[in-house]
Amino acid sequence: MGGAMRSIFAILGFALILSLPGFVLAKPVREKAQAQAQPFRSNEEVLRWINGYRHSPQPQRVPDAVKAMSAFGLTKDSDQSGIYIGFIAGVIGSNPASAEDLVAKMFPLPPEDQVIIIKGIAYSGLPSWRPLLKTFIERMPARKDLIEKFLYGDKPVLTALSIKDDATVIDLNWGYYFATGWEAPIRRIVSSLAYSLDKDKVDTLTIGAMAKWTLAQNASRDNDLLMMLKKISSDSDPKIRKPLGEVIDASETLELSKIRKDALASIDELKAKGSEKLRNYNWWGQAGQTVLALGCVAAGALGQVEFGIPCVIGGAASTAALNYFKPSD
Repeated sequence: MGGAMRSIFAILGFALILSLPGFVLAKPVREKAQAQAQPFRSNEEVLRWINGYRHSPQPQRVPDAVKAMSAFGLTKDSDQSGIYIGFIAGVIGSNPASAEDLVAKMFPLPPEDQVIIIKGIAYSGLPSWRPLLKTFIERMPARKDLIEKFLYGDKPVLTALSIKDDATVIDLNWGYYFATGWEAPIRRIVSSLAYSLDKDKVDTLTIGAMAKWTLAQNASRDNDLLMMLKKISSDSDPKIRKPLGEVIDASETLELSKIRKDALASIDELKAKGSEKLRNYNWWGQAGQTVLALGCVAAGALGQVEFGIPCVIGGAASTAALNYFKPSD
């Protein structure tokens, strides 16, 4: 009798041990799932999540993030929505098997915000981006013209966009990097460092300066990015090797103010040469204002908003950004 009871207790004990992991883990798993399911409560939360995404991808949350971007007005300003469009494109491009399902869950979205979905698909880099975009034409009747321009017109995809012609492309590539951690978008930003050496055109020089500044700021706080820049440096175009070396050095030594001083010196040099456009501060403000604000968004996504340029997370205080790089009198 005693032996039988001991056997029963042993079996029950063994069964309890087997069931313990389920009991122990059930609550944390449920709590984690609940935490993941919490809605985004602010634009700061959206950006913090974007910042950490490449380290711990959660594509299932992207549709909610897109709706939050819309609700918080982060996609209203085309000059400042690049990072979000690039991020959506990166998520779609890195999840080909579930891309259609992810996009479907981004709806409903107001017609004015559907542009981020259209561009996200077109900029994704998926070989099948056109069929994917066609799938959602009926969901976006108000945007039919834009969709057709991508499908049948001359609207370029991300890899064909020129940073020299459109400074917001810098943020598009940062967004793609935040979604994937891939090297390709960083190489595209690095390629524009050649513009920081321009001696004739202030708008081109300004774009190069912003590319240089965002790379240095972000690499100083992202070791993976710093290592990536060193790798790129080893096989980069000789024309960009010098400014890229300066970016790497500033990132490693945290002497980031040198990037700004170099930019100011270059701008002052153009001013001394008598550039009429540069003397016209109003013109310079219009040409450079958007460009100089880009770094706020890219750096803000890395959680750094206190390093010199007054920024609003999810956007930029453009006047303050402009004054930061304002040529001295």
